[in-house]
Amino acid sequence: MADVFLDSLGNPNTVRNYGIGVGKTAERIGEGRPLVSVADDEIGEALELLRGRAAVNTWNSRRAAVLSWLGWCHEGPAVPAWAKRLAVPDSEPPTRSKMAIDRLIARREVHLREKTLWRMLYETSQRAEEILGVNIEDLDFAGRRCPVKAKGARTKARRRGQAREDYVLELVYWDAGTARLLPRLLKGRTRGPVFVTHRKPGPGKVVSARDVCPDTGFARLSYGQARALLDEHTALRGPGTGWDLHEYRHSTLTHLGEQGASLLMLMAKSRHKKPENVRRCFKPSPEAIAELTRLLAPGDTRR
Repeated sequence: MADVFLDSLGNPNTVRNYGIGVGKTAERIGEGRPLVSVADDEIGEALELLRGRAAVNTWNSRRAAVLSWLGWCHEGPAVPAWAKRLAVPDSEPPTRSKMAIDRLIARREVHLREKTLWRMLYETSQRAEEILGVNIEDLDFAGRRCPVKAKGARTKARRRGQAREDYVLELVYWDAGTARLLPRLLKGRTRGPVFVTHRKPGPGKVVSARDVCPDTGFARLSYGQARALLDEHTALRGPGTGWDLHEYRHSTLTHLGEQGASLLMLMAKSRHKKPENVRRCFKPSPEAIAELTRLLAPGDTRR
């Protein structure tokens, strides 16, 4: 299957970039072995061996290639959650302009699922894990809001095997762009994850009932899969070099700050607990700084 996948790629540069990650992973798990018999952890262990002493960007590129391969296969294992994409040392997610975000979401080749996810991430300014964890039953279409289980959420009661409902949930809000896309994405579905894969969980894969659509049997879209899809549409220098899902959060806070939103309002919108964390996200554009500087012009020079 690895060779067939690589042969399906039209761009020779893409084939070369994907070849090492996909080829070495297939070799590790057994090239003639059916993917449906491979466990997620085996994929993760193969990736760990690929890491070695490779640079962070190199390993992220190989991981993205394997994600694309497994997504193309439709059936079989996935990259486990513990085999996370690595953050580049001393790097901060860049801020994308509103025009760049709008253009990306408007592209015809982008699937409706990705359009909806990216627009929802931008309008809510929330972490991708939180939005991907939302179910249709959670959505308040009239109020354009839904509860999410936040990072570091407090528990209502301390007991083992806690469910999502045992945690204190917090409301997040979206606007017209998401409101237009959500009904089209759901197509009448009333239960299960909002964002799902296009395949059912492989044999032997244990998935909780909350993470499977009861109508289609499709599994919830994972963070790794969502990251790979965004990278696929934005990478210009090979897999792993595209946008990061967290950039939507930084971009939202920057754009709201440029429009005059106060620090307290930005904290309320993003649910940051510490002001310094919001300041780290706020990266005004050179144009916004230049516009602000014009307020200092003497007399009537600003006219």
